[in-house]
Amino acid sequence: MLLAALAGCRDAVPPPQTGYAGLGQAAGDYLPVERGRELHFPADHGAHDGYRIEWWYITANLTDETGRDWGVQWTLFRTALRPGPEQPGWQSPNAWMAHAAVTGPDGHRHAERLARGGIGQAGVTAEPFAAWIDDWRLDGQPGLGLDRLALHAAARPPEGGVPGFSYDLALQAQGPLILHGDAGYSEKSGQGQASYYYSQPFYEVQGEIAFDGQRHTVTGRAWLDREWSSQPLSADQQGWDWFSLHLADGAKLMVFQVRHDDGRHYRAGTWIAPGGGPGVALREDQIALEPLASARQVTGREVPVAWRVQVPEHAVDARVDAVQPQAWMGGTFPYWEGPVRIDGGTGGRGYLEMTGY
Repeated sequence: MLLAALAGCRDAVPPPQTGYAGLGQAAGDYLPVERGRELHFPADHGAHDGYRIEWWYITANLTDETGRDWGVQWTLFRTALRPGPEQPGWQSPNAWMAHAAVTGPDGHRHAERLARGGIGQAGVTAEPFAAWIDDWRLDGQPGLGLDRLALHAAARPPEGGVPGFSYDLALQAQGPLILHGDAGYSEKSGQGQASYYYSQPFYEVQGEIAFDGQRHTVTGRAWLDREWSSQPLSADQQGWDWFSLHLADGAKLMVFQVRHDDGRHYRAGTWIAPGGGPGVALREDQIALEPLASARQVTGREVPVAWRVQVPEHAVDARVDAVQPQAWMGGTFPYWEGPVRIDGGTGGRGYLEMTGY
């Protein structure tokens, strides 16, 4: 792992690659994810010493002043190189990685940053909430948890390279936090692998993006995911397909499948009725996800950028298509992520992430 090399310390030996990005490596001495642990806010908005991996993840579906669709992603990952609490200086066990992207009708731009913990370059505080790496920031306000956030990232192009991008967005929550799975305990394999997982899917957004030298005023919706674990995958799971969908009637849907080497898929999700309220956990047998024939060649890989998503119990039978099929995140651990349009049923928009292709 590049994050381990970044650490520059003797105990940061890269593990064998098990599961996508090594996320199937046995938990060992890291803290386990256990059913029944109650989530506490705002404390759980912050970092969790003792767990191997966690992330703070924003995706936003936006529309500019001319009616064109855009997507924005901002993600901060914390990886523990060894169990134990944060320490100041170069003895910190934590390494950080961040991704930022803007996706539009004419292209996709992304950037990655890496940092070492313990020196102030990256981190997260729970109250007031703040998450940062260098000048990429996600900032809350005192006493408001994740209800009101300011989001910023900027990627400057190399001289003579692809033009850069930036965004400055204000996010205002219009509904409650949603706990996935069993009160935040989210299974990923049916074999004991799990994470703690909750979302804030009710943001209204306004702000500005810059893309290829042009600035655009945008409005729309955003979805924040919070997840942490010590072993989120089993060793034979090589990737996943994850959907967060804002349906036009006000309902919201999160569904995912994690793909096993032998062709099996573990599926789960959460249904959120129009008007909000607590999420309803979806079982594997309630979800059907079918990649459609219009796969695209993306950086030499065949990637399914169109899907049929079905949840019959909630009258969902929709085709989901990428706004920009070439939305490839070509960083340390490459994957596809971008905004999607929803046809069939109620329509709407959302985001799709696909790893392991």
